[in-house]
Parts: sequence; C-alpha cells; structure tokens
Amino acid sequence: MLKHLLIGATAAGAMTVAAGAAQAQGYGNEDSGFYLQGGYSYLDIKPDGADSGVDTNAITARAGYQFSPNFSIEGDITSGIDDGEFDYNVDEDDFNFDDNNDGDFEDTIAASGDVGLNYLVGLYGKASMPVTDRFDVFARAGYAYVDLDATVTTPGGTDIATVEDSADGAALGAGAEFDLTESWVIRGDYTWYGFDETDTHAAMISAGYKF
Repeated sequence: MLKHLLIGATAAGAMTVAAGAAQAQGYGNEDSGFYLQGGYSYLDIKPDGADSGVDTNAITARAGYQFSPNFSIEGDITSGIDDGEFDYNVDEDDFNFDDNNDGDFEDTIAASGDVGLNYLVGLYGKASMPVTDRFDVFARAGYAYVDLDATVTTPGGTDIATVEDSADGAALGAGAEFDLTESWVIRGDYTWYGFDETDTHAAMISAGYKF
C-alpha cells in the first residue's frame, strides 16, 4: 500500500512539474515573431535656455519583430492629441525651431504660445532580459524624427508667428514588459530624444499583442 502511495505521489509530483514547465514555456519561450502595441504617451519638450518645458499628450502605435527572446527591432509613431503651452524668454537660436533663421520667431520669444506635436517616428533595436517567465526588462537605442508646429503670441494675445519645423537625433530608452497571457502584454517605457539643443523626454504605457 505504501509503495502504491509513493508511486502515486511521485507521478502526481511529476505531472505538476511538467505542467509548471509547460506554462513557463508558454510565457517565456517566444523565440520570434511579429508584435503590435499601442497606448498613451506623455512628452516633455524643453529647449536649452528655457525655464520650463512643453508638456504634450499623445498616442503611440508600435510594430516590431522579435528575433530571439533577447533581441527585437521595432518602430513607432507618435501623434499629439493636444497642444502644449509655453512661456519662454529665450533667443530663437536657443529655441531651435527656426532652422533657416528667417526671423519667424522675431529675435526673442517674450510671450506665451503653444506647441503641437504633428508626429514623431523612431526605429530602434531592443535588448531584453527576463526577470521571471512573465516579466522582462529592456533597453533600446535608435534614431528618431520629429515634426512640430508652434504659435507665438504677444503679451496682448496677438499671434505673431506660426512656425512648423522638424529635427532628428538619437533616441535611448528603457522599460519593462509583463505577459498577461501567451499573446497579450502590457508595457511601460521611457525614451530620451537628442533633438538638436532641445531636451525631449517621453513616457508611455501600452498594451500589445504577439503573433
């Protein structure tokens, strides 16, 4: 009788371990494949010399391909959903919108205005490290391009200039990703953009699907 109980207990234990391994494999063994993600982004754009930055809300869509559990390539596009207000008193060269220096921003921005994010696109290589079967941390590096427009107003409220400009530069980021199921994930990440003399940061929360 004892022998039968030991055999039964051993078999049950083996089945439990096998089930656990199968579940771990389901979450942690995505060797390759496409994925799509989308969510909310918060951007802070601060030109050198400015006392404060422009806060902008945006939505982001992302597509990528995972070559291995540790390496992916991904691209994303972000579009603003509102305009961020600013109140600067810096030279236009420091503001770094008016690249052709034709005086669109006059000599000094001494009033308020708003900045709108038309779009921001980037392409990145992403390196991931698993913490658990369902939770990864990652870092990514790449290159990005941004297109913005700005409207400057006088202290009396008169619009004196509307400028659209663009810039490109390196982009570095880090974040974490959690597998809700074998296909669905949630992700949070931070990205810094090196756009000329402008200090730009973005934080994003998103959901995604692995094919």
